[in-house]
Amino acid sequence: MDDSYLATDCDNKPQESCGVFGIFAPQEDAARLTFYGLLALQHRGQESAGIVSSDFKQVNSVKGMGLVNQVFTETKIKQLAGALAIGHTRYSTAGSSVIENAQPTLLDSSYGPLAVSHNGNLANYTELRQELLKKGHCLNSQIDSELIVRLVIEAHGRNLKQKLVNGLSQIKGAYSLIFLTKNKLYVVRDRWGIRPLILGQINGRGWVIASESTAIESVGGHVIREVKPGEFIEISYKGIETFHQLKSKSGGFCIFEYVYFSKPESIVNNKLVYSARLKSGQLLAREHPAQADYVISVPDSGTAAALGYAQESGIIFQEGLIKSRYVGRTFIQPTQRIRDLGVRLKFSPLQRFLKNKSIVLVDDSVVRGTTITQIIHLLREAGVKNIHLRIASPPFKNLCFLGIDVHRYDELIAQTHTGQEIMQKIGADSLGYLSLTGLKQAVGRVKHGLCTGCFNKKYPIV
Repeated sequence: MDDSYLATDCDNKPQESCGVFGIFAPQEDAARLTFYGLLALQHRGQESAGIVSSDFKQVNSVKGMGLVNQVFTETKIKQLAGALAIGHTRYSTAGSSVIENAQPTLLDSSYGPLAVSHNGNLANYTELRQELLKKGHCLNSQIDSELIVRLVIEAHGRNLKQKLVNGLSQIKGAYSLIFLTKNKLYVVRDRWGIRPLILGQINGRGWVIASESTAIESVGGHVIREVKPGEFIEISYKGIETFHQLKSKSGGFCIFEYVYFSKPESIVNNKLVYSARLKSGQLLAREHPAQADYVISVPDSGTAAALGYAQESGIIFQEGLIKSRYVGRTFIQPTQRIRDLGVRLKFSPLQRFLKNKSIVLVDDSVVRGTTITQIIHLLREAGVKNIHLRIASPPFKNLCFLGIDVHRYDELIAQTHTGQEIMQKIGADSLGYLSLTGLKQAVGRVKHGLCTGCFNKKYPIV
Protein backbone atom coordinates (compact mmCIF):
# COMPACT_ATOMS: atom_id res chain seq x y z
CA MET A 1 0.00 0.00 0.00
CA ASP A 2 1.43 3.36 -0.96
CA ASP A 3 2.34 5.61 1.94
CA SER A 4 1.37 8.92 0.36
CA TYR A 5 -1.83 10.43 1.65
CA LEU A 6 -4.34 13.19 1.35
CA ALA A 7 -3.12 16.42 2.92
CA THR A 8 -5.16 17.27 6.01
CA ASP A 9 -4.93 19.37 9.13
CA CYS A 10 -2.83 16.67 10.81
CA ASP A 11 -0.07 17.03 8.27
CA ASN A 12 0.98 20.44 9.52
CA LYS A 13 0.86 19.67 13.22
CA PRO A 14 3.83 18.08 14.94
CA GLN A 15 3.23 14.34 14.92
CA GLU A 16 3.82 11.91 17.76
CA SER A 17 6.03 8.91 17.21
CA CYS A 18 3.45 6.34 18.27
CA GLY A 19 1.11 4.77 20.75
CA VAL A 20 1.93 1.61 22.70
CA PHE A 21 -0.34 -0.95 24.33
CA GLY A 22 0.30 -4.17 26.21
CA ILE A 23 -1.79 -6.71 28.08
CA PHE A 24 -1.21 -9.77 30.27
CA ALA A 25 -4.62 -11.26 30.93
CA PRO A 26 -5.22 -15.00 31.46
CA GLN A 27 -8.62 -16.13 30.17
CA GLU A 28 -8.79 -13.14 27.80
CA ASP A 29 -8.35 -12.76 24.05
CA ALA A 30 -5.33 -10.49 24.43
CA ALA A 31 -4.90 -9.69 20.74
CA ARG A 32 -8.51 -8.59 20.34
CA LEU A 33 -8.26 -6.34 23.38
CA THR A 34 -5.00 -4.96 22.01
CA PHE A 35 -6.77 -4.22 18.73
CA TYR A 36 -9.38 -2.22 20.66
CA GLY A 37 -6.65 -0.48 22.63
CA LEU A 38 -4.84 0.52 19.45
CA LEU A 39 -8.05 1.98 18.05
CA ALA A 40 -8.13 4.24 21.10
CA LEU A 41 -4.51 5.25 20.35
CA GLN A 42 -4.98 5.75 16.60
CA HIS A 43 -4.46 9.50 16.95
CA ARG A 44 -0.87 8.89 18.05
CA GLY A 45 0.16 7.20 14.81
CA GLN A 46 -1.50 6.47 11.48
CA GLU A 47 1.29 5.14 9.26
CA SER A 48 1.38 1.54 10.46
CA ALA A 49 0.07 -0.76 13.15
CA GLY A 50 1.13 -4.08 14.61
CA ILE A 51 0.41 -6.68 17.28
CA VAL A 52 2.63 -9.43 18.69
CA SER A 53 0.97 -12.08 20.88
CA SER A 54 1.97 -15.16 22.86
CA ASP A 55 0.08 -18.23 24.11
CA PHE A 56 3.07 -19.15 26.34
CA LYS A 57 4.30 -21.55 23.66
CA GLN A 58 4.44 -19.59 20.42
CA VAL A 59 4.85 -15.93 19.57
CA ASN A 60 2.96 -14.56 16.55
CA SER A 61 3.16 -11.22 14.79
CA VAL A 62 0.95 -9.25 12.39
CA LYS A 63 1.99 -5.82 11.10
CA GLY A 64 0.91 -3.66 8.20
CA MET A 65 0.80 -0.18 6.73
CA GLY A 66 -2.26 1.93 7.35
CA LEU A 67 -4.81 2.49 10.08
CA VAL A 68 -5.53 -0.10 12.75
CA ASN A 69 -8.82 -1.24 11.23
CA GLN A 70 -7.17 -1.49 7.81
CA VAL A 71 -4.36 -3.71 9.06
CA PHE A 72 -6.39 -6.03 11.29
CA THR A 73 -9.16 -8.10 9.77
CA GLU A 74 -11.02 -10.71 11.80
CA THR A 75 -8.89 -13.40 10.17
CA LYS A 76 -5.66 -11.70 11.22
CA ILE A 77 -6.82 -11.16 14.78
CA LYS A 78 -7.63 -14.86 15.07
CA GLN A 79 -4.04 -15.65 14.06
CA LEU A 80 -2.85 -13.95 17.25
CA ALA A 81 -3.75 -16.42 19.98
CA GLY A 82 -2.80 -16.05 23.61
CA ALA A 83 -3.15 -14.16 26.87
CA LEU A 84 -0.18 -11.84 26.25
CA ALA A 85 0.05 -9.19 23.55
CA ILE A 86 1.69 -5.88 22.77
CA GLY A 87 0.65 -3.45 20.07
CA HIS A 88 1.81 -0.31 18.35
CA THR A 89 0.58 2.54 16.18
CA ARG A 90 3.35 4.40 14.41
CA TYR A 91 4.18 7.82 13.10
CA SER A 92 7.79 7.88 11.98
CA THR A 93 10.31 10.01 13.84
CA ALA A 94 13.25 7.71 13.06
CA GLY A 95 13.20 5.70 9.85
CA SER A 96 10.97 6.12 6.83
CA SER A 97 7.39 4.99 6.46
CA VAL A 98 7.81 1.44 5.15
CA ILE A 99 6.65 -1.95 6.40
CA GLU A 100 10.17 -2.88 7.55
CA ASN A 101 9.96 -0.07 10.10
CA ALA A 102 6.53 -1.02 11.46
CA GLN A 103 6.38 -2.15 15.08
CA PRO A 104 6.36 -4.09 17.37
CA THR A 105 9.92 -5.19 16.59
CA LEU A 106 10.39 -8.96 17.06
CA LEU A 107 13.80 -10.68 17.22
CA ASP A 108 15.19 -14.00 18.43
CA SER A 109 17.34 -14.05 21.55
CA SER A 110 18.89 -16.61 23.88
CA TYR A 111 15.70 -16.26 25.92
CA GLY A 112 13.48 -16.97 22.94
CA PRO A 113 11.48 -14.44 20.92
CA LEU A 114 11.75 -10.88 22.25
CA ALA A 115 9.43 -8.13 20.99
CA VAL A 116 9.16 -4.45 21.87
CA SER A 117 6.77 -1.55 21.32
CA HIS A 118 8.44 1.83 21.71
CA ASN A 119 7.16 5.37 22.07
CA GLY A 120 9.89 8.00 21.95
CA ASN A 121 13.12 8.77 20.16
CA LEU A 122 16.77 8.10 20.96
CA ALA A 123 19.04 11.14 20.92
CA ASN A 124 22.15 8.95 20.47
CA TYR A 125 20.66 6.57 17.90
CA THR A 126 23.28 7.26 15.21
CA GLU A 127 26.24 6.59 17.51
CA LEU A 128 24.73 3.38 18.90
CA ARG A 129 23.83 2.13 15.44
CA GLN A 130 27.39 2.70 14.20
CA GLU A 131 28.80 0.82 17.19
CA LEU A 132 26.57 -2.19 16.51
CA LEU A 133 27.46 -2.21 12.81
CA LYS A 134 31.18 -2.08 13.66
CA LYS A 135 30.68 -5.15 15.84
CA GLY A 136 29.22 -6.99 12.86
CA HIS A 137 25.54 -6.82 13.73
CA CYS A 138 23.06 -6.61 10.87
CA LEU A 139 20.19 -4.18 11.40
CA ASN A 140 17.12 -4.92 9.30
CA SER A 141 15.38 -1.57 9.74
CA GLN A 142 16.04 2.13 10.29
CA ILE A 143 14.12 2.39 13.55
CA ASP A 144 15.53 2.83 17.02
CA SER A 145 13.25 0.08 18.35
CA GLU A 146 15.29 -2.64 16.63
CA LEU A 147 18.44 -1.07 18.01
CA ILE A 148 16.94 -1.19 21.52
CA VAL A 149 16.21 -4.92 21.26
CA ARG A 150 19.69 -5.67 19.93
CA LEU A 151 21.30 -3.68 22.74
CA VAL A 152 19.33 -5.73 25.26
CA ILE A 153 20.21 -9.03 23.56
CA GLU A 154 23.93 -8.18 23.48
CA ALA A 155 24.11 -6.72 26.99
CA HIS A 156 25.84 -8.45 29.89
CA GLY A 157 23.64 -10.14 32.46
CA ARG A 158 22.77 -13.49 33.99
CA ASN A 159 19.10 -13.10 33.11
CA LEU A 160 16.83 -10.94 30.98
CA LYS A 161 16.17 -8.48 33.80
CA GLN A 162 19.88 -7.70 34.10
CA LYS A 163 20.22 -7.47 30.33
CA LEU A 164 17.36 -4.97 30.20
CA VAL A 165 18.97 -2.78 32.85
CA ASN A 166 22.45 -2.97 31.30
CA GLY A 167 21.32 -2.68 27.69
CA LEU A 168 19.04 0.30 28.26
CA SER A 169 21.70 2.09 30.30
CA GLN A 170 23.46 2.84 27.00
CA ILE A 171 20.65 4.84 25.46
CA LYS A 172 19.92 8.53 25.85
CA GLY A 173 16.56 9.94 24.94
CA ALA A 174 12.84 9.37 25.34
CA TYR A 175 11.53 5.85 25.67
CA SER A 176 8.35 4.27 26.95
CA LEU A 177 8.82 0.56 26.26
CA ILE A 178 6.77 -2.63 26.51
CA PHE A 179 8.69 -5.87 25.92
CA LEU A 180 7.06 -9.28 25.32
CA THR A 181 8.54 -12.74 25.80
CA LYS A 182 6.71 -16.06 25.60
CA ASN A 183 5.41 -15.74 29.15
CA LYS A 184 6.08 -12.24 30.49
CA LEU A 185 5.84 -8.54 29.80
CA TYR A 186 8.48 -5.98 30.79
CA VAL A 187 7.70 -2.29 31.04
CA VAL A 188 10.33 0.48 31.11
CA ARG A 189 10.14 4.27 31.10
CA ASP A 190 13.06 6.67 30.74
CA ARG A 191 14.22 8.49 33.86
CA TRP A 192 12.81 11.84 32.65
CA GLY A 193 9.34 10.42 31.99
CA ILE A 194 9.20 12.26 28.69
CA ARG A 195 6.43 10.19 27.09
CA PRO A 196 3.38 8.98 29.03
CA LEU A 197 2.96 5.36 30.12
CA ILE A 198 0.03 4.18 32.22
CA LEU A 199 -0.51 0.96 34.19
CA GLY A 200 -3.97 -0.50 34.66
CA GLN A 201 -5.79 -3.64 35.73
CA ILE A 202 -8.46 -5.66 33.97
CA ASN A 203 -10.93 -8.19 35.42
CA GLY A 204 -9.03 -8.35 38.69
CA ARG A 205 -6.36 -10.68 37.32
CA GLY A 206 -4.91 -9.06 34.25
CA TRP A 207 -2.68 -6.06 33.64
CA VAL A 208 -2.81 -3.41 30.93
CA ILE A 209 -0.21 -0.83 29.89
CA ALA A 210 -0.86 2.00 27.46
CA SER A 211 0.30 5.41 26.32
CA GLU A 212 -2.97 6.95 27.53
CA SER A 213 -5.55 6.20 30.20
CA THR A 214 -8.37 6.24 27.67
CA ALA A 215 -6.94 3.15 25.95
CA ILE A 216 -7.03 1.20 29.21
CA GLU A 217 -10.61 2.26 29.84
CA SER A 218 -11.61 1.35 26.27
CA VAL A 219 -10.94 -2.36 26.98
CA GLY A 220 -12.79 -2.38 30.30
CA GLY A 221 -9.74 -1.83 32.47
CA HIS A 222 -9.17 0.74 35.18
CA VAL A 223 -6.13 2.88 35.75
CA ILE A 224 -3.87 2.01 38.68
CA ARG A 225 -1.07 4.54 38.28
CA GLU A 226 1.53 5.94 35.93
CA VAL A 227 4.72 4.01 35.34
CA LYS A 228 7.31 6.03 37.25
CA PRO A 229 10.17 7.71 35.40
CA GLY A 230 13.10 5.28 35.43
CA GLU A 231 10.97 2.31 36.51
CA PHE A 232 11.49 -1.28 35.29
CA ILE A 233 8.46 -3.59 35.78
CA GLU A 234 8.01 -7.32 35.21
CA ILE A 235 4.47 -8.66 34.64
CA SER A 236 3.82 -12.40 34.94
CA TYR A 237 1.44 -14.90 36.54
CA LYS A 238 2.88 -13.77 39.87
CA GLY A 239 1.61 -10.23 39.27
CA ILE A 240 3.71 -7.10 38.84
CA GLU A 241 7.14 -6.43 40.29
CA THR A 242 9.29 -3.32 40.08
CA PHE A 243 12.73 -4.89 39.77
CA HIS A 244 14.82 -1.78 39.12
CA GLN A 245 14.43 1.95 39.60
CA LEU A 246 16.67 4.58 38.04
CA LYS A 247 16.98 7.90 39.79
CA SER A 248 14.35 10.09 38.17
CA LYS A 249 15.27 13.41 36.55
CA SER A 250 13.21 16.59 36.60
CA GLY A 251 11.88 18.73 33.79
CA GLY A 252 11.09 15.96 31.35
CA PHE A 253 7.39 15.43 30.61
CA CYS A 254 6.43 16.73 27.16
CA ILE A 255 4.13 19.72 27.57
CA PHE A 256 2.77 19.15 24.06
CA GLU A 257 0.86 16.12 25.36
CA TYR A 258 -1.49 18.67 26.94
CA VAL A 259 -1.50 21.00 23.94
CA TYR A 260 -2.20 18.50 21.16
CA PHE A 261 -1.02 14.88 21.38
CA SER A 262 -3.21 13.31 24.07
CA LYS A 263 -6.94 12.81 23.78
CA PRO A 264 -8.96 15.39 25.73
CA GLU A 265 -10.53 12.65 27.86
CA SER A 266 -7.16 11.23 28.90
CA ILE A 267 -5.76 11.86 32.36
CA VAL A 268 -2.08 12.78 32.31
CA ASN A 269 -0.15 13.37 35.55
CA ASN A 270 -3.49 13.31 37.40
CA LYS A 271 -4.76 16.14 35.19
CA LEU A 272 -7.64 15.82 32.72
CA VAL A 273 -6.26 17.00 29.38
CA TYR A 274 -9.57 18.67 28.51
CA SER A 275 -9.36 20.79 31.67
CA ALA A 276 -5.87 22.00 30.77
CA ARG A 277 -7.02 22.98 27.28
CA LEU A 278 -10.13 24.73 28.59
CA LYS A 279 -8.00 26.70 31.07
CA SER A 280 -5.50 27.60 28.36
CA GLY A 281 -8.32 29.19 26.37
CA GLN A 282 -9.48 31.18 29.38
CA LEU A 283 -5.97 32.50 30.00
CA LEU A 284 -5.55 33.22 26.29
CA ALA A 285 -8.64 35.46 26.42
CA ARG A 286 -7.10 37.40 29.30
CA GLU A 287 -3.75 37.80 27.57
CA HIS A 288 -5.11 38.57 24.09
CA PRO A 289 -8.67 39.94 24.16
CA ALA A 290 -10.49 40.76 20.94
CA GLN A 291 -13.76 42.29 19.83
CA ALA A 292 -15.76 39.82 17.76
CA ASP A 293 -19.21 38.40 17.12
CA TYR A 294 -18.20 34.76 17.61
CA VAL A 295 -15.46 32.52 18.89
CA ILE A 296 -14.92 29.49 16.65
CA SER A 297 -12.40 26.68 16.82
CA VAL A 298 -10.26 24.70 14.44
CA PRO A 299 -11.77 21.30 15.28
CA ASP A 300 -11.11 19.10 17.03
CA SER A 301 -7.93 19.94 18.90
CA GLY A 302 -8.73 23.64 19.23
CA THR A 303 -12.28 23.22 20.52
CA ALA A 304 -11.67 23.03 24.27
CA ALA A 305 -9.46 26.14 24.19
CA ALA A 306 -12.05 27.96 22.08
CA LEU A 307 -14.75 27.16 24.64
CA GLY A 308 -12.48 28.48 27.36
CA TYR A 309 -11.84 31.66 25.40
CA ALA A 310 -15.59 32.16 24.92
CA GLN A 311 -16.31 31.60 28.62
CA GLU A 312 -13.70 34.11 29.73
CA SER A 313 -14.41 36.76 27.08
CA GLY A 314 -18.20 36.53 27.07
CA ILE A 315 -18.19 36.20 23.28
CA ILE A 316 -20.59 33.57 21.92
CA PHE A 317 -19.01 30.24 20.95
CA GLN A 318 -20.26 29.19 17.51
CA GLU A 319 -19.47 26.16 15.40
CA GLY A 320 -18.00 27.69 12.28
CA LEU A 321 -16.04 24.87 10.70
CA ILE A 322 -17.58 21.43 10.27
CA LYS A 323 -14.95 18.70 10.13
CA SER A 324 -15.45 15.68 7.91
CA ARG A 325 -15.03 12.42 9.83
CA TYR A 326 -14.27 10.51 6.65
CA VAL A 327 -11.32 12.41 5.22
CA GLY A 328 -8.10 11.58 6.99
CA ARG A 329 -4.77 10.03 6.26
CA THR A 330 -6.13 8.20 3.24
CA PHE A 331 -3.52 5.97 1.61
CA ILE A 332 -3.89 7.11 -2.00
CA GLN A 333 -1.58 8.80 -4.44
CA PRO A 334 -3.12 12.22 -5.04
CA THR A 335 -2.27 14.77 -7.68
CA GLN A 336 -1.00 18.15 -6.54
CA ARG A 337 -4.45 19.60 -7.18
CA ILE A 338 -6.01 17.06 -4.82
CA ARG A 339 -3.39 17.89 -2.20
CA ASP A 340 -4.35 21.56 -2.49
CA LEU A 341 -7.99 20.59 -1.97
CA GLY A 342 -7.17 18.72 1.25
CA VAL A 343 -8.38 21.38 3.67
CA ARG A 344 -11.51 22.05 1.60
CA LEU A 345 -12.37 18.38 1.84
CA LYS A 346 -11.61 18.32 5.56
CA PHE A 347 -13.41 21.51 6.67
CA SER A 348 -16.67 23.13 5.59
CA PRO A 349 -17.43 26.66 6.85
CA LEU A 350 -20.97 27.52 7.98
CA GLN A 351 -21.32 30.50 5.68
CA ARG A 352 -24.79 31.53 6.90
CA PHE A 353 -23.44 32.17 10.40
CA LEU A 354 -20.11 33.64 9.35
CA LYS A 355 -20.86 36.07 6.53
CA ASN A 356 -20.01 39.67 7.45
CA LYS A 357 -19.01 38.62 10.98
CA SER A 358 -15.89 39.22 13.02
CA ILE A 359 -14.52 36.07 14.63
CA VAL A 360 -11.90 34.88 17.07
CA LEU A 361 -10.43 31.74 15.52
CA VAL A 362 -8.79 29.50 18.15
CA ASP A 363 -6.33 26.69 17.45
CA ASP A 364 -4.08 24.71 19.78
CA SER A 365 -0.83 25.46 17.94
CA VAL A 366 0.73 26.70 14.73
CA VAL A 367 3.86 24.90 13.63
CA ARG A 368 4.38 25.10 9.88
CA GLY A 369 1.50 27.47 9.17
CA THR A 370 0.29 26.01 5.88
CA THR A 371 -3.01 24.56 7.09
CA ILE A 372 -4.09 27.59 9.13
CA THR A 373 -3.40 29.74 6.07
CA GLN A 374 -5.75 27.60 3.99
CA ILE A 375 -8.40 27.64 6.72
CA ILE A 376 -8.29 31.42 6.93
CA HIS A 377 -8.62 31.58 3.14
CA LEU A 378 -11.71 29.35 3.37
CA LEU A 379 -13.23 31.60 6.00
CA ARG A 380 -12.57 34.70 3.88
CA GLU A 381 -14.36 33.01 0.97
CA ALA A 382 -17.29 32.37 3.33
CA GLY A 383 -17.54 36.12 3.90
CA VAL A 384 -15.89 36.53 7.30
CA LYS A 385 -15.08 40.21 7.83
CA ASN A 386 -12.36 40.05 10.51
CA ILE A 387 -10.33 37.08 11.74
CA HIS A 388 -8.48 37.34 15.05
CA LEU A 389 -6.31 34.25 15.32
CA ARG A 390 -5.58 33.09 18.86
CA ILE A 391 -3.21 30.21 19.59
CA ALA A 392 -3.49 28.33 22.90
CA SER A 393 0.26 27.73 23.19
CA PRO A 394 3.45 29.78 22.70
CA PRO A 395 5.22 30.12 19.32
CA PHE A 396 6.71 26.76 18.31
CA LYS A 397 10.27 27.87 17.53
CA ASN A 398 12.60 24.97 18.22
CA LEU A 399 13.38 21.44 17.11
CA CYS A 400 12.55 18.27 19.02
CA PHE A 401 14.79 15.22 19.25
CA LEU A 402 12.65 13.36 21.76
CA GLY A 403 9.77 11.95 19.76
CA ILE A 404 8.20 14.68 17.60
CA ASP A 405 8.74 14.85 13.85
CA VAL A 406 10.14 18.41 13.73
CA HIS A 407 13.74 18.28 12.58
CA ARG A 408 14.35 21.44 10.48
CA TYR A 409 14.20 25.05 11.55
CA ASP A 410 12.96 26.16 8.14
CA GLU A 411 9.76 24.17 8.78
CA LEU A 412 8.84 26.38 11.73
CA ILE A 413 6.97 29.54 10.80
CA ALA A 414 7.61 31.17 14.20
CA GLN A 415 11.35 30.60 13.78
CA THR A 416 11.56 32.17 10.33
CA HIS A 417 9.00 34.99 10.66
CA THR A 418 8.13 37.73 13.14
CA GLY A 419 4.64 37.87 14.58
CA GLN A 420 3.69 40.65 12.16
CA GLU A 421 5.07 38.66 9.23
CA ILE A 422 3.12 35.56 10.29
CA MET A 423 -0.08 37.59 10.54
CA GLN A 424 0.41 38.92 7.02
CA LYS A 425 1.47 35.56 5.60
CA ILE A 426 -1.53 33.63 6.92
CA GLY A 427 -4.03 36.43 6.28
CA ALA A 428 -5.23 37.14 9.84
CA ASP A 429 -6.24 40.58 11.11
CA SER A 430 -4.54 39.98 14.45
CA LEU A 431 -2.52 37.23 16.10
CA GLY A 432 -2.00 36.28 19.72
CA TYR A 433 -0.17 33.36 21.34
CA LEU A 434 -0.63 32.13 24.90
CA SER A 435 2.49 32.82 26.93
CA LEU A 436 4.56 29.96 28.31
CA THR A 437 3.68 31.17 31.80
CA GLY A 438 0.02 30.94 30.87
CA LEU A 439 0.37 27.45 29.41
CA LYS A 440 2.18 26.21 32.51
CA GLN A 441 -0.56 27.71 34.66
CA ALA A 442 -3.19 25.90 32.59
CA VAL A 443 -1.39 22.58 32.94
CA GLY A 444 -0.71 23.01 36.64
CA ARG A 445 1.96 21.36 38.75
CA VAL A 446 3.60 18.27 37.25
CA LYS A 447 5.62 16.27 39.79
CA HIS A 448 8.74 15.76 37.69
CA GLY A 449 8.47 18.99 35.69
CA LEU A 450 7.84 19.72 32.02
CA CYS A 451 9.91 19.71 28.85
CA THR A 452 9.26 23.01 27.08
CA GLY A 453 12.12 22.80 24.58
CA CYS A 454 9.93 23.37 21.52
CA PHE A 455 9.01 26.77 22.97
CA ASN A 456 12.13 27.95 24.81
CA LYS A 457 14.94 25.53 23.86
CA LYS A 458 15.20 24.17 27.42
CA TYR A 459 15.46 20.40 27.03
CA PRO A 460 15.85 17.81 29.80
CA ILE A 461 18.53 16.00 27.80
CA VAL A 462 21.41 17.92 26.22
